[in-house]
Amino acid sequence: MKYNRVLLKLSGESLMGDQQYGIDSKVLEQYATEIKTVLETGVQVAIVIGGGNIFRGVQGVSGGIVDRAQGDYMGMLATVINAMALQGALERNGMKTRLLSAIKMEQICEPFIRRRAMRHLEKGRIVIFGAGTGNPYFTTDTAASLRAVEIEANLVLKGTRVDGIYTADPEKDPNATRFEKISYSEVYERGLNVMDLTAITLCQENNVPIMVFDMNKEGNFLKVCNGENVGTLVS
Repeated sequence: MKYNRVLLKLSGESLMGDQQYGIDSKVLEQYATEIKTVLETGVQVAIVIGGGNIFRGVQGVSGGIVDRAQGDYMGMLATVINAMALQGALERNGMKTRLLSAIKMEQICEPFIRRRAMRHLEKGRIVIFGAGTGNPYFTTDTAASLRAVEIEANLVLKGTRVDGIYTADPEKDPNATRFEKISYSEVYERGLNVMDLTAITLCQENNVPIMVFDMNKEGNFLKVCNGENVGTLVS
């Protein structure tokens, strides 16, 4: 395989499937199958998952429920719920996992300790990082970039519903064209909505490439880890 250690970033919304809210068990099973195929090749897999299918901090603010910091903490807890659901699906499929949280919750997950996370990966366990960075005002995209840098991952994989980065939203603009490769600076200049700027800057400063690909297409995760061109590489 081309990559030895990867970090997979999944959005919370991706877990909804065709539902309007919550977690679709069929999506969990599909992701578990894809991840197992990669794990069996010897690639070390870490995962960061969002919480937008349950709660988004910005929604709480716009709805007048809470202030931004409080809303972001609520969103972090939502990521832990998703992480636990994904952990259950992975373990049902015979994989060993560890859930590490940036917010201490001793009864359900380990606290995030960098060296411990790396040791789990070396032992062939899938490491799921919950609760974002543990700080408000940072997205789970930034958490994914941060954890990838910390664990010395070779690649950040952003699993989406589309097969890469386009000149415009392909679901709205039929003339949008896909990039095979693009530089970090061009993502900035074009204002492309790939990951937030903090996440991209972290990867750029630490030379961690980002692959944006369609996680819902069978076999794509394995192809990306094998170096096949099934998405857009940001480097």
